Amino acid sequence: MVSIETHPLKNKTLDAFYEYHGETMDKKHTRYVILLDLIEGVVATPENVKGHIEFLRSLENKGILELAGPFTDFKGGMIIIKANSIDEAKAIAHTDPLVKDKIRSCEVRTWALSCEENNHLGRG
Repeated sequence: MVSIETHPLKNKTLDAFYEYHGETMDKKHTRYVILLDLIEGVVATPENVKGHIEFLRSLENKGILELAGPFTDFKGGMIIIKANSIDEAKAIAHTDPLVKDKIRSCEVRTWALSCEENNHLGRG
């Protein structure tokens, strides 16, 4: 049995998981999560928020935005988008006025959707 400490996928990305198993990521069931975090000492103005809302509306009008909103039990918020790659998702995230103007920091993650349609990532 391989321990978690010596497993070849320890600390690897989902892309590495698929590559290790000889598979490719299913773009239909892939989304990108933009995690927005507060920057200590920086306060968003109503104008900053207005620019962020316009950004979200633009993504929605282009069919890119899936879901978005602030956390109610933690600082920051989350935006879930469709994109062709992690690089494209990062580029989109950095066009958010809150991020571009250094009002919020962001982290972008690849999210594989597990559902009946894809047999729970082929593992069901």
